[in-house]
Amino acid sequence: MSKEIKTDEKNISVNRKALHEYFVVQSYEAGIVLQGTEVKALRKGNVNFIDSYATITNGEVFLIGAHIGVYEQGNINNHEPTRTRKLLLNKNEIRKLNSKIKEKGLTLVPLRLYFKEGKVKLELALAKGKKTYDKREDIAKRDLQREQERKIKY
Repeated sequence: MSKEIKTDEKNISVNRKALHEYFVVQSYEAGIVLQGTEVKALRKGNVNFIDSYATITNGEVFLIGAHIGVYEQGNINNHEPTRTRKLLLNKNEIRKLNSKIKEKGLTLVPLRLYFKEGKVKLELALAKGKKTYDKREDIAKRDLQREQERKIKY
């Protein structure tokens, strides 16, 4: 998945493990509902996607398991790091995602968080899990490409 990042977008965090563990079928841009100190913590890069995923309940999409670290300069009203966060998607997109997840055994995985025009956005992927032999195949391709680049260099 080689997608060019536009100049008005600034990456906060990328979920590289998701690209290793899943085949990305389709990706969506979603807004995310955040509390006060969460945006300041994101500006510092305090986010971790390990074991995070998205789920659809009652026609709404929620991000579960994403860890946004506590903002050090915050006060007693600081946020809870691993709380469930609501994602903002179009109703038609949610309906399509819900049908694909139920029908094909796909899952929703966060790929990256970024700032776009001052707003925090999440790239959400409709993904299918890789088998171990698929992962080994990807690693072999990467190693082969690295070797070819080294040969070209010298």
